[in-house]
Amino acid sequence: MAIQKVGVVGCGLMGSGITQVSAQAGFQTVVREVSSELVEKGLKGIEKNLARLVEKGTIPEQEKDAIRSRLKGVTSLDELKDCDVIVEAIIEKLPAKRELFSALDDLCPARTIFASNTSSLTITEIAAATRRPQRFVGLHFFNPVPVMKLVEVVRTIATDPAVFEEMVNFGAKLGKTPVRAHDSGGFIVNRLLVPYLLDAIRALEEGVGSVVDIDNSMKLGCGYPMGPFTLLDFVGLDTTLFIAQIMFEEYKEKRFAAPPLLKRMVLAGWHGKKSGRGFYDYADPANPKPMSV
Repeated sequence: MAIQKVGVVGCGLMGSGITQVSAQAGFQTVVREVSSELVEKGLKGIEKNLARLVEKGTIPEQEKDAIRSRLKGVTSLDELKDCDVIVEAIIEKLPAKRELFSALDDLCPARTIFASNTSSLTITEIAAATRRPQRFVGLHFFNPVPVMKLVEVVRTIATDPAVFEEMVNFGAKLGKTPVRAHDSGGFIVNRLLVPYLLDAIRALEEGVGSVVDIDNSMKLGCGYPMGPFTLLDFVGLDTTLFIAQIMFEEYKEKRFAAPPLLKRMVLAGWHGKKSGRGFYDYADPANPKPMSV
């Protein structure tokens, strides 16, 4: 099946990024949000990103206009009924995702492929809300979507192999490097990343080193672009805790168990950079101050 029209549900940080790369890749793209205000906010963010690309000389002005002409923001699910692929990027709650896909299943023709951008839930439990598990995959993008080159393409035991390969090709057409992943909690990246981040917190709790020393050790000793605590603050401590709890529920292994310090920081409202405080204090964003334990 030749993919021509792409639907995206959710125009927040991830959804707007997916929408942008889809339109940049030449696809007619419809993005749906629950209110016109949220649609407008998401589209303005995309326009700002495209304007930056023009300023940098990455794309010419006329290409920006062409990309924008392929975008349409809507508030009704009905507007997605003739899409070839629909990518969901809404709240990371299973009931909400299942409700959405159940509605789309009734609305869309049998040929439409469904994909979820979930980072922690299993694709199988989302797809079970539809009558098309064979045409359901995971498409896990990374933040910020227009910049990050990876997309995890996730197959379940029910996914049609031809559909899976079509979505691998689709990921490549979006300018990403697709990796094939099986439907297990955390897929590839979070399966490896989350235990590393949690172990860094345990090392801090046990006095192995300070926040700065552990961050510098991983940056300078292993060549990582940022240390674990800087990354935790960027991802969000609440987000990390949420993903860890889901993965621990699936695997029941200590490496996925959230350390007490992480739980207490989230309870205190220290969610990282977005809240102004995490493993670093961002009162002065240009000079974050590390916490002492």
